Amino acid sequence: MGDLREDAFQIIEKSIGSVMPDVSVERALNDSMSDIGACTGQLVVISIGKAAYKMAEKAQAVLGDRIDKGLVVTKYGHAPEKMDKFEIIEAGHPIPDGNSVLGGMRAVELVSGLGESDMVILLISGGGSAVFEKPAEGVSIQDITIVTDQLLASGANIVEINTIRKHLSDIKGGRFAQHCGGAQILAIALSDVLGSRFDSIASGPVHADDTTAQMALDIIEKYNIYAGEHVLKALTHETPKETKRVKSYLAGSVKDMCRAAAREAQNLGYHPLIMTTGLDCEAKEAGRMLASIAHEYAEEGDQSWNHRRPSAIIFGGETVVKLVGNGKGGRAQELALSAAIGIQGLENVTIFAVGSDGTDGPTDAAGGIVDGSSVEIMSSEGLNAEAALGNNDSYRALYASGDLIMTGPTGTNVNDLMVALIG
Repeated sequence: MGDLREDAFQIIEKSIGSVMPDVSVERALNDSMSDIGACTGQLVVISIGKAAYKMAEKAQAVLGDRIDKGLVVTKYGHAPEKMDKFEIIEAGHPIPDGNSVLGGMRAVELVSGLGESDMVILLISGGGSAVFEKPAEGVSIQDITIVTDQLLASGANIVEINTIRKHLSDIKGGRFAQHCGGAQILAIALSDVLGSRFDSIASGPVHADDTTAQMALDIIEKYNIYAGEHVLKALTHETPKETKRVKSYLAGSVKDMCRAAAREAQNLGYHPLIMTTGLDCEAKEAGRMLASIAHEYAEEGDQSWNHRRPSAIIFGGETVVKLVGNGKGGRAQELALSAAIGIQGLENVTIFAVGSDGTDGPTDAAGGIVDGSSVEIMSSEGLNAEAALGNNDSYRALYASGDLIMTGPTGTNVNDLMVALIG
């Protein structure tokens, strides 16, 4: 065991590296070579989401000239350069924009008219719900943006948000599969959804949808979302409850990332403990919980937990932020700021929260890493940590204390990793 912060960054690097899509995409393609070889018609590869570029890059390396048409639809700044076989469209996230519609419409154009001798390989990753869109009849992208914005601000979770997105879209909730005609579909998904349900990842464009119109309407009522009558009408149209000729592979998930974090922590001399890979609550509450656990371990070394120091207490999942202020931040940063307040003055503890995609909320940070001195440093820079938390201004607070985690876009996306290291 070395310096806690140094160890933390090593755990971050190894755990995110373990869920890069390259190896899993290659494995899925190789496992499917008999089906791909049986395709006598066109082979169309469409890659959507924050990890779309890396996934398409591997598909191009494996399949080469066998690809007849290719399309990447990803978040702005997530496609570093052009690819020979793929058209690239960058679009808005977490709020869809005009380029999201351009990406969705272009994908529909590429698969239109395909038949049973053709194959569509759909590479899916988190963020696909926002960057890949074609509004349902009678609905505009502005309608979807207004509703999505309200849901995000209200603290709705990703499953609830995607339930609405499916019913307002012509290509989500299994509807894109209908556009593919009789073509065979191979779906390879990198999961950013708790439970890794195929119908939820990127809103399940080619998978039968278990959500219903009534569920969507209930979510609108639950969060008191404003929506025009034409939007409510669109929500009443059911999504497909069955899709045909679809084979699916899971390329990675938050469980894989947490297991890798535990392995690396153990290599560094810690006693790792994965508490859950399904953390789903408000970010500030999760931060308080991690701080509370850190106190238990650091102050008492409570042996009733049957756990020894040095410890690495590991959580995976996806928290939510309920917007009450006008500050800047993201869920991982808000969690870290909340934890900093909870462990102020506590020695020999470091807590971090990081988004595996490298972009936390509408910021250039991946998350935050804090210790017992973080709040004091913020104060010395003229910032009140409690006030910043209340204003959802975690980015500015963590910037002041030097506690932002900056990775840049990583090329993967499997939820968030949260770890308390106790020396």
